[in-house]
Amino acid sequence: MKSYPIHIEPFGKSAVLVAWPNQVEESILQDILEFANNFRALKLEGWELVIAYNSITMIQNDGILDFGEIKELILECHSKPKAENQKKERYLWRIPVCYEREFGIDIDEVAETLNLSPEQLIDQHTSQQYIVYGIGFLPGFMYLGGLPSSLEIPRRAEPRLNVSKGSVGLAGKQTGIYPQDSPGGWNIIGNCPIPLFDSSRETPCFVSVGDKVQFYEISKAEYDLRIIEAEVGIYKLEKLTIDA
Repeated sequence: MKSYPIHIEPFGKSAVLVAWPNQVEESILQDILEFANNFRALKLEGWELVIAYNSITMIQNDGILDFGEIKELILECHSKPKAENQKKERYLWRIPVCYEREFGIDIDEVAETLNLSPEQLIDQHTSQQYIVYGIGFLPGFMYLGGLPSSLEIPRRAEPRLNVSKGSVGLAGKQTGIYPQDSPGGWNIIGNCPIPLFDSSRETPCFVSVGDKVQFYEISKAEYDLRIIEAEVGIYKLEKLTIDA
């Protein structure tokens, strides 16, 4: 695999932080995912790997680490070729969003700030495929990179005390979906009717780091229907396998 330089440092007594170059690039994320596959191929017990942007936090849940020992193992995994037989499938998920004003409460203000019509904003937002660089802040909150520069806008000067579950927002170079009601400062342009996180499922969050997401526009009537379908468990998200 193409190996970028890495920096390894202790992260408490039972974890290490491995950092790649401080850039947000899909090729760096791909390098991290390939490293993680190589490490998982060792089938060592007790390890939890948390990937975000240009780093991976490696947590040993069974005890205190020998930093020197794990550093050597990390360097060895990083230098290995890609573990093809351990490769995890990656998907492109197509996610419905309703951009009606009752959901996209900031869409007119955002469009005006960006010198776009709301229709142009929606067209640009739905035309991109966004890569999942991290999942956090809230369980199931996806940090999505790949936002067109024409849609980049600062966070709101005054965060809201409550942002509704499913709200789709813009902030800086990112877009994302709030998986539950939460305070937040992103600019809200729509709402997704499909739950992104369900703790009762074997896999609570269906999306993984390295997957891609593409939004598509739905009407209010379609939104209401998707809500019902999701509640009774018959709605199936569209997904396509992508080249990893």
